[in-house]
Amino acid sequence: MEYRQLGRSGLRVSVLTMGTMTFGGKGNFANVGSTDVAEARRQVDRAIDAGINLIDTADVYSDGLSEEIIGEVLEGRREDVLLATKVRMSMGAGPNDAGLSRHHIIRGAEASLRRLRTDHIDLYQVHEWDGHTPVEETLEALDLLVKQGKVRYVGASNYSGWQLLKALGTADRTGTPRFVSEQIYYSLQARDAEYELIPAAVDQGLGVLVWSPLAGGLLSGKYRRGQEPPAGSRQLTDWNEPPVRDQEQLYDTVEELVAIGQAHGVSAAQVALAWLLGRPAVASLVIGARTDEQLADNLAAAELSLSAEERERLDKVSALPLLYPYWHQAATSSDRLSPADLSLLGPHL
Repeated sequence: MEYRQLGRSGLRVSVLTMGTMTFGGKGNFANVGSTDVAEARRQVDRAIDAGINLIDTADVYSDGLSEEIIGEVLEGRREDVLLATKVRMSMGAGPNDAGLSRHHIIRGAEASLRRLRTDHIDLYQVHEWDGHTPVEETLEALDLLVKQGKVRYVGASNYSGWQLLKALGTADRTGTPRFVSEQIYYSLQARDAEYELIPAAVDQGLGVLVWSPLAGGLLSGKYRRGQEPPAGSRQLTDWNEPPVRDQEQLYDTVEELVAIGQAHGVSAAQVALAWLLGRPAVASLVIGARTDEQLADNLAAAELSLSAEERERLDKVSALPLLYPYWHQAATSSDRLSPADLSLLGPHL
């Protein structure tokens, strides 16, 4: 297992992170998975044995049940791993049961600590933007948790570029904790993050954690042009996360993944994960699995190396159009582009 620095922090994380959205299966999360304690223990054992040192969850996953299962599974070996969880989403029907207010963040952290059976959270991530709470209030609440020793590092998830930079600028101005990471959706199925979020990470020194790196299974090789998906599959139906905006491009991308996978004797999923691990600023991919077999296959991606020609094929088939102002910058500013700029514009010059 390879370990990478998480942004500019001193924390080193495995290139694969154990995702636990499937743990519990309560409410709407049953659509994702319903991993019970026994199966969760097997998966965590296998992940730790493979060298994974980061487990990611959120308070909202199965209404806290995912955290409870992790707390039970890690009883007696908490120090073997880093724990990441999140706060922001609704955890009740009350007017203060969601958001990034001081009230909700502190109450959410204390509840997560109880469920996880631990005295600290290694990476506490704000799960989504809150446009009603001043950023200063959010960062001051996180600062308090850090000073109390309940949180070690803080990160963001699902922010837009301007929201992320506003938070980072505010942290610098106020002396409150700076996000060391951003957890974002990024895959060969939709490379939207390359417009703003990847350049921001390169420029600001953030480590990128990728959620749903297989696009909810769309890049697994199960979804092929002209073929019926397996029974029980949720993608390309009424399930719309992530949304599919160009189904033909998706099928073209999957064909390349399958072809490259066959050349290596591995799955399309492993190729998709290996491609992401070669992208700028990416520190770790959050992998989750409904079955032990899926987990084993995903873990093997850490050992797969793609050639420059194979990466170029995947880049080309999944390429983004250059939106404004990027097409204009590519045409007129190529003499003064930073590494952050080139993470998007480089292939177009």
